[in-house]
Amino acid sequence: MTPEEFLGRVRALLPAIRERAARAEQLRRLPDETFADFQEAGLFRAMQPKRYGGFELDPEFFYQAITEVGAVCGSSGWVFGVVGVHNWHLALFPPEAQEDVWGADDSLQLSTSLAPTGKVERVDGGYRISGRWSFSSGCDFCQWAVLGGIAPPAEPGGPPDARTFLLPRSDYAIDDNWQVMGLCGSGSKDIVVEGAFVPDYRTHSYLDAFHLKNPGTATNDAPLYRLPFGLVFAYGLGAAAIGVAVGAIAAFREQQLGRVNVRDQSRVAEDPFTQLRLAESVAEIDAARERMLNNFREMMRLARAGDEIPLSFRARCRWDAGKATDWSVRAVDRLMMAAGGRGIFLANPIQRAWRDVHAMQAHAGSNLERAAAVFGRSEFGLPPSDIRF
Repeated sequence: MTPEEFLGRVRALLPAIRERAARAEQLRRLPDETFADFQEAGLFRAMQPKRYGGFELDPEFFYQAITEVGAVCGSSGWVFGVVGVHNWHLALFPPEAQEDVWGADDSLQLSTSLAPTGKVERVDGGYRISGRWSFSSGCDFCQWAVLGGIAPPAEPGGPPDARTFLLPRSDYAIDDNWQVMGLCGSGSKDIVVEGAFVPDYRTHSYLDAFHLKNPGTATNDAPLYRLPFGLVFAYGLGAAAIGVAVGAIAAFREQQLGRVNVRDQSRVAEDPFTQLRLAESVAEIDAARERMLNNFREMMRLARAGDEIPLSFRARCRWDAGKATDWSVRAVDRLMMAAGGRGIFLANPIQRAWRDVHAMQAHAGSNLERAAAVFGRSEFGLPPSDIRF
């Protein structure tokens, strides 16, 4: 699979995804046809291991694809991004866990909910978990879930043990509570677990992820799997936000070209204030997209050379990911304010972009202040207080 062929497959689906955007909102999840199209085209395989039918593409091409899908439907771009990242994440788990999921069918997908909101107990051979986890995007189409949790210390007096836990569909229920104003079609419903046992090998330590000592690299040794978990995941969100802003810019440009001021019959496209809004939005989004792609080019260069990815660079990339969503929100806000009265109609893609990008900003992974703390501490030479980057 070449990057060109992969992106060609993505682009062939865009007209249909655009046409289904309103239906996705009505369904409160992706239409069955959209998820089936993603599966048939192999789009979730972008960063899945080759040993399980994946393409092991460089991340820049996966994130470029997310932005293109997000430009025509924010919910579709969001689900494509987060579910696609999960196939990279599973490759970091112990090989036995990967075999449990993909051994019989390597097309199975995973949803996640990583906030540690449930209860975790240590038991013989693993853990027992219970509780409710929210915002599991695309969960209706997935047969496994990865849930975040904090286990009690392994030794008395030791630090809490932050992990992710892998569960089959038979071990959890989905609560259809997704009644929201943005990302309506993402189907980000709650996962409910009642006393499920998770064996040791179906867990993944955040500390291992931070130190790039993931057990999955024993079998998945490509440079792709030597990248930091926190950055690969964060950009799955940031790329979707960039895509939504790209779509809003395209819709705004097209609409304003044909718009006339009813007071003096002047063309709105000739208005210098409208031009300034468009120019600022285009510049911010172009910058966010280029930072994203260049950051992953540099990470892959270091990984291929067998060199360390410096913590200072990782901290900067974490800031760039948070800033990508922030710039996307600002860009769409600016255009929404200049879109005129027609901008508020539900048939107008600009208002959907406005709702979707604000919903994306609400995700904990898009928290700009937390990203600033990671980067700011690094700039002052202080040790990290957060290992999720």
